[in-house]
Amino acid sequence: MSYLEHFGLSEQPFRLTPDPEFLYWSMQHARAKAYMESTIWLADGFVVITGDIGSGKTTLLQSFLDELEDDVVYAVISQTQLSATQFLQAVLTEFGFKPFEKRKVELLDILNSFLIEQYSNGKKVVLIVDEAQNLSTKVLEEIRLLSGIETHKEKVLRIILAGQPELKDALDAPNMKQLLQRVRLRFHLGPLALADINQYITHRMAVAGCSNHNVFGEDCFEIIHNYSGGIPRLVNTLCDTALLVAFADDKKMLGADDIIAAVEELGWKEYESDTGTFTRLDNVALRHANARHITQIEIMAEGESVSVQSFGPGRVIIGRSPDNEICIKSKFVSRHHAQLISNEDEGCVVEDLNSTNGVFIAERQVKKQRLQDGDVIALGAHDLIYTDLRNTAEDADRERDDGEEAEEGEDYEDA
Repeated sequence: MSYLEHFGLSEQPFRLTPDPEFLYWSMQHARAKAYMESTIWLADGFVVITGDIGSGKTTLLQSFLDELEDDVVYAVISQTQLSATQFLQAVLTEFGFKPFEKRKVELLDILNSFLIEQYSNGKKVVLIVDEAQNLSTKVLEEIRLLSGIETHKEKVLRIILAGQPELKDALDAPNMKQLLQRVRLRFHLGPLALADINQYITHRMAVAGCSNHNVFGEDCFEIIHNYSGGIPRLVNTLCDTALLVAFADDKKMLGADDIIAAVEELGWKEYESDTGTFTRLDNVALRHANARHITQIEIMAEGESVSVQSFGPGRVIIGRSPDNEICIKSKFVSRHHAQLISNEDEGCVVEDLNSTNGVFIAERQVKKQRLQDGDVIALGAHDLIYTDLRNTAEDADRERDDGEEAEEGEDYEDA
């Protein structure tokens, strides 16, 4: 009997090669894909997705490509250790040209003409660069210039850069300010949370044909998380090894001892003690939780309040699908309908994400508008009432500071 037959599998559940069919849609993977999809809705779409090795970036890109409509033309560049001229040649080759033995100025002319032609034919052109952390400064500058190609109406090239965390560091360098200003959305794919590990493993086993949802016992998941750090590729390696260990012992169900045996076979240490990743993520989460809220949205349906949510500075996506921060389940609301962008200095801006039914304020359809306190945003049959919390937050901060000063004064008097 083979390994697959033993566990009732039709294929390997934990292969390391990217396969969109096996992709587990954690909240953050769904969010990253929504950002990639935004490049299609927005004419000036420029998105950067970063993540650790094995976090699922390439699989996510493949899933995105599999769902593109016929009106989208795309090029995918995965070999990124190139000069600026070689990079342009690689892009044109992906678009069907034979651009070799051409000078750089000729390459740019060919690409510019191609983009304008596709725009005239109603096509949207997307350039996707995987492993973008390896791009040189000169190539990144070339990408910035390409992102500026436009007709008299709009930009004609959408861009997605995906890479390891080093890409984020490269873009944050002082000499990359001009490029960074072009980037519309950035997202970092972190590791899977402990709560996701069970669902991730169960999902992959089910896709591989397993009808028994209890192959991995409940005592397995925390150990898997501790030793993989929640990195999908490492989860796959550990689970595959654990299944082989159980198969060798003629066991149909896995427990903590099988995971530990697999860890010993691999020679792994606990991920936290080896890298400090968990501690770093906890600090980030704590800072996020402590960020003061400056935007409040009250959702109304048929004149009744459904929910009230508040947010700190940053971007909030509104739509029908569950991966949005504000989820409105209505046939009149698009999957990703609109976004709110809030900051401390200027308050909040609402922007339509090419929705089917539009965004309305005071019965006037808007594409992008800065909100005033009390504005009502109409999305289909729902109203969203905006409250500017910036003054409230400042008052709360002031009261807290006054309270702390008073307490210090009392301590001094007691002394």
